[in-house]
Amino acid sequence: MKKPNNWVIGAAITGSALTALLAWKRSRRQYDLNGKVVLITGGSRGLGLVLAREFGKHGARIAICARDLSELDRARKELESHGIEVFDAVCDVRSEKDVTRLIQDVHTRYGRIDVLVNNAGVIQVGPFGAQTTNDFEEAMAVHFWGPYYLMKAVEPEMKKRGEGRIVNIASIAGKVSVPHLAPYCASKFALVGLSSAMQTELAKDNIRVTTVCPGLMRTGSHINAFFKGQNEWEYALFSLMDATPLTSVSAESAARQIVKAARRGDAGALISIQAQLAAKMNALFPELTAEILSLIDRILPGNGGIGRSLAKGSESDSLVPSFLTGRIDRAAARNNEFKPSEQAA
Repeated sequence: MKKPNNWVIGAAITGSALTALLAWKRSRRQYDLNGKVVLITGGSRGLGLVLAREFGKHGARIAICARDLSELDRARKELESHGIEVFDAVCDVRSEKDVTRLIQDVHTRYGRIDVLVNNAGVIQVGPFGAQTTNDFEEAMAVHFWGPYYLMKAVEPEMKKRGEGRIVNIASIAGKVSVPHLAPYCASKFALVGLSSAMQTELAKDNIRVTTVCPGLMRTGSHINAFFKGQNEWEYALFSLMDATPLTSVSAESAARQIVKAARRGDAGALISIQAQLAAKMNALFPELTAEILSLIDRILPGNGGIGRSLAKGSESDSLVPSFLTGRIDRAAARNNEFKPSEQAA
């Protein structure tokens, strides 16, 4: 029997030692959230609200911002009913002036920001021919420039304090391009790049930046997503994929994983088995992945319908029976996606 080469044994020992060292370092930097101040953008509904609940369970003091005052008011009251200390503020993360004012307001209330969660998002679903320059600009403004403004604003105080956590909610669509989501994919790819760059540059200051790339999550956000082209078909397919446990993960499970990754200071987190498989498939077999996605694109709805106009999910009659979307409709009601005048199907 042939004996293994010394370099093979050495590589195995080195790999095991590095793995053990990384595990030890990770366990050493567990971040205690009790009493910490966590700012969550887009925190009035959907994943942002679920994250606020989860951080609150760990004893964190929460600050949430969004564009809609009534949504913020409902979210704040709900969180306070669970005994969570909450500060809410209207802020449009696309505006650097708004972001500057938000940071000042949170400092006035709490004195500092320990954890920043860039969660605010927008999604426009439809074929490329129905997407406009404005759609791309909007996606970049929310997903790239908003996080950039906020990270730039909190970086000095975190450096001065010698610690901090930044969590950027990107998407698996920031690693693998998905048909009919061109503006979303382009902006999430940009956020992944920015977040990764910040992670490497801020680590020396004990500021841990975590890039989160979830797959589909049952947050109820299908109600407030925007659809173009044949919007009813687009909405039906999006809702069906979002509602099925085989293709999506619950918002609560995603939030627990995200908070855990933030506490450990992980560089990245791929949320859901589906997202992990997609990322590995694309990394190992990029040509095959591109071919599969191209085939999927061919069976998706084409141009037509409302064309380049935008219709919210709540305005697009679903062609899918409601019993198939029950999980995400209940999530929409639970996570403040519906307005009080609306009813879940």
